[in-house]
Amino acid sequence: MTYYLYHIPGKKIGITKDLKKRVEEQQGYYEGEYDVILQTEDINIISEAEISLQKAFGYRVDETPYNELKFNNTDMNINITEATTTFPCPVNKLKGQLMDNIGMVWETDHGDFVINKYSINWIMKNVQVSRYNDQRCYVYNKALARFHDNHQIADMPDQYNGKTRTGGLLSDNEPSLGLNDFDLIRMWARQRGLYDNGDTKTQALKLVEEVGETCRAILKEDHDEVVDGIGDCVVVLTNLAELQGVTIEECIKAAYKEICNRTGKMVNGTFKKD
Repeated sequence: MTYYLYHIPGKKIGITKDLKKRVEEQQGYYEGEYDVILQTEDINIISEAEISLQKAFGYRVDETPYNELKFNNTDMNINITEATTTFPCPVNKLKGQLMDNIGMVWETDHGDFVINKYSINWIMKNVQVSRYNDQRCYVYNKALARFHDNHQIADMPDQYNGKTRTGGLLSDNEPSLGLNDFDLIRMWARQRGLYDNGDTKTQALKLVEEVGETCRAILKEDHDEVVDGIGDCVVVLTNLAELQGVTIEECIKAAYKEICNRTGKMVNGTFKKD
């Protein structure tokens, strides 16, 4: 297994096994906007390097080193390959083993997975007996990744007992699956029926309302209210995008692609493009 220590200048230093999926697809950075500092198969070396460089650059330092994360120290002694996750027990004992390890997370080339009551049901329906040893069984990682797709996750209101590594909307005691903040907003909205019964025109008006409140907070120089207002605008924009049939991430990427090479100058506190 190869690990990559990557650096997004001015933002963060992190570790991944899949640069394209983690840094480009999930975090939205293009090749050339980040650097690979170290590439190694030694998880201990790269974990130590990550913490040291996070401190040196003044970035947020992960509370738990990468090599001590639960998905790198699985309790069931499962075997993970590119294609499959193999469990060290026969099928008739698997459910009990899974129940004993609720909250365990492991990392594959197709994403991070967690054991909870929903994934247990999926695993038990799709598990296969090993052709080489009937005392072992397995699932296909790609199929499990499809199960963990954002739109399916959003229908599971009380699911995950894991812990976010880099922070977000959830505290350490709240559920997570390494979801980003946009995923969590969509989860919240879908659970409340906003995408089934909501309307783009209503959300657009809601956005105008939130922008107005943010502007008033700016005029009053109320920092806390400005932060709250900006956050509310982002929530509404996330939901507006979803109702329009796109994701907020796609909108951001499209906007950035449009502006990334734009030139101009500042005039009276506003950037004027050429």
